[in-house]
Amino acid sequence: MTPNGPRLDGPSVGCGAAILRDGKLLLVKRLKPPEAGAWSLVGGKVDFLEPIETAILREAREEIGVEIALAGLLCVVETIGVDGQHWVSLVHRARLVAGEPSNCEPHKHAELGWFALDAPPEPLSAAARQALAALAAG
Repeated sequence: MTPNGPRLDGPSVGCGAAILRDGKLLLVKRLKPPEAGAWSLVGGKVDFLEPIETAILREAREEIGVEIALAGLLCVVETIGVDGQHWVSLVHRARLVAGEPSNCEPHKHAELGWFALDAPPEPLSAAARQALAALAAG
């Protein structure tokens, strides 16, 4: 990982949380690349020597101000963008433990919302699309 962005010599590692409540999935609308304008999972980059699960919990605190509990790996998402970015992201199922989600990073996200699994907003990020497919598959 470079100080200002993704690795240029190999894939960067990302993480995501498929946070579910009452049959709905929490999504955030991205303001910045990659996938600016898309609805995405809570998550982000995994720091060097940071365990994946620790990174997911950290991202939930930073982005939406909540504590979550992880319920296992949901899917692995690989994206190779036309911009030259290559990400491998591990997405875990999650549930809220404490707090109510709010947009703690308005410079990164336009808004957030809960969406029925069969009626997601568009456009979706690659990670959100694959997480929804994995949730639908059981």
